[in-house]
Amino acid sequence: MTEPDLDRRLAAAGRRLDELGPRLIDGGPWPLAERFDHAPEAEWGPREVLAHLGEMLPFWLGEAERLIEADAGSPGFGRLATDDLRLGMLARDRTLPIRELVARVGNGIARWRHRWPELTPGERARSGRHVTLGELTVTDVATRFAVGHLEDHLVQLEEAMAHASRRGAATG
Repeated sequence: MTEPDLDRRLAAAGRRLDELGPRLIDGGPWPLAERFDHAPEAEWGPREVLAHLGEMLPFWLGEAERLIEADAGSPGFGRLATDDLRLGMLARDRTLPIRELVARVGNGIARWRHRWPELTPGERARSGRHVTLGELTVTDVATRFAVGHLEDHLVQLEEAMAHASRRGAATG
């Protein structure tokens, strides 16, 4: 992915977050999901989605940096959905005020937008072994785990908000 493509997608995600932010802040209270782990039965609401985005963007930027700075070879990187630290951060952060969660996601987007243009083609081509997907490059991390994952979760966030609105209308 070229620098303008990644930046365009990140900018679009940032604008989408800017549009959703006031609705999220004013639309609460958003209840905590009863189950928020990796199981199919888990149903994340806005709090869980925002908490995950707030930790996920810096996590994957850190993993990209790990690949860039690694010595020769193919370092291992990434995590599984069952990672205890990931789930612990989600459990903790989903209780933060929505305004703070939205700000953390915005900061994560800004950090990726700042760092990506600084990377050389050689740095973007650095690679390592993902825990389940095998050999991936820094560009793969940026496109798949940062931007693609962010875009998917923004859709999930919109759906969770719509679902909560419908549920509230049905009970109100």
